[in-house]
This record gives sequence, C-alpha cells and structure tokens, in this order.
Amino acid sequence: MAGGSATSGRSVTARALAVLDSFDSTSPRLSLSEIALRSGTPLSTAHRLLGELTAWGALHRRPDGRYEIGRKLWDLGLLAPVQLELRQVAAPFLLDVHTATRDTVHLAVRDGRSALYVERISGRESVPVVSQVGSRLPLHATGVGKVLLAAAPEDVVDAVLRTLTRETRHTVVEPARLRRELGEVRRRGYARTAEEMSLGTLSVAVPIRAERPGGPAVVAALGIVVPSHRRDPTRLVPVLEVAARGVGRELSRGRSFR
Repeated sequence: MAGGSATSGRSVTARALAVLDSFDSTSPRLSLSEIALRSGTPLSTAHRLLGELTAWGALHRRPDGRYEIGRKLWDLGLLAPVQLELRQVAAPFLLDVHTATRDTVHLAVRDGRSALYVERISGRESVPVVSQVGSRLPLHATGVGKVLLAAAPEDVVDAVLRTLTRETRHTVVEPARLRRELGEVRRRGYARTAEEMSLGTLSVAVPIRAERPGGPAVVAALGIVVPSHRRDPTRLVPVLEVAARGVGRELSRGRSFR
C-alpha cells in the first residue's frame, strides 16, 4: 500500500484523514510503519503528518513510540449532535433503567452497517460486555443493532444480509432466518439476542422514536445485556419501553438531533 503512486493526487487533508482512519477499535495504538502501511502513505510523509497531528492534539505519542488518538479529537467528537444532544437527553433515562435493573444499559444509533454505541452504563454487578462508548458492532449480532436494522432502509438491510459475519457459534448468519427475525422485531416492537455477540450474555432492546418532518422515526435503540443464566430478559422490555418513550418525547420537543 505504501509508495508514491498510492498517494499521488491526494491532498494534504486527504492524507491526514487517511492517517487518522488507520485507527480502529481493534487497533487503537499503531507504530509509524503500521500507520504508513494502513494509510497508503510514504513513510516520510506519514512521519511528517504524525508530527503535525500530534502537535495539534489529534494524536498522542506513547513512550513506546506508538501513536493513539489524542484528547483533541475526543473533545471535538463530544460536540457532534449524536453525542452531545442524544446523550444529554437520554442520560437520566438510562440511569433510571440501570438503577432499576443493575444491568448494563446501552444506547446506540445506526452508522452505516454498524451499531454505534454512544452511551453505556454498567456497574460491578453487570455482566462483562465487549461494547464501549464509541464501539461499532455488527447490526445483525446485537440487540440494539437488530432494532436499528429492522428500521433501516431496504438497501441497508440487503447489504447487511450479503455480508453476515459469525461473531460466536450462536450468531444468526442465515439471511432468510435473519430477515424473518427482523420482521418479528417490527411486529413485536423489541429485539433479543442469545450469545450472538458475546458468549454468556443475553440482550433485549427497543427502538427510540422521535417526531421528524416526515413523521415518527426510529432515531436510536435502547438495550440491556444480562447474564445468560438469568430469566428471560424480555421481562425487562416494559422498563425499556418507558425509558425509550421518555427519550423520544424529549427529542421531539424542538431538539435538532437527527
């Protein structure tokens, strides 16, 4: 990937963005050579860009020489409507759900073909989960993801069905079966998973709907993750629905979140 031909014609901005795009949830810390390879940028150019991005605060250079995302990008990311407005509105409702259940509570939105986790509340009694704030997990393998996929445009659903990945041995990867499941999510108003993203966990999730110019729309999903030895998590659906209605009501009151 590295070499002059890979970067010919690219602007400085495009090259800097490619450097930043080298990082992801599976590779949060990278060396200079790894960044150059991942971004398709010559080593000397990558070195110069890394120096500038580090000086500005977009990146941080660790004592071992590897780079990680800096505080400046985190601060800017918090200003995005999906973070600032949705999280502010939803925070007290998520806290109510966690206080009532003591389980891990998730708030997510759809970002392309992934579920983007914008908030998570957990405690010492909560089951360990793979998600973190900022995580992007497969729509087809998570409770919140299935809610968001069920509400997604048909072209998004088709694209996801063509690229199903097996996260555990329980993940639904048969397109026809998943399509039937999405129909059930739309009819009953909630989704559930059983060890599809993480072994030893069950999840249940509901949509958050808010008024939009074209009418009510699903703008986010609210979910709970519980240990697999617990009773049927669908008993928690009413608790989630109350919170989801509260968030949707607040978002509909003149909020600009989209």
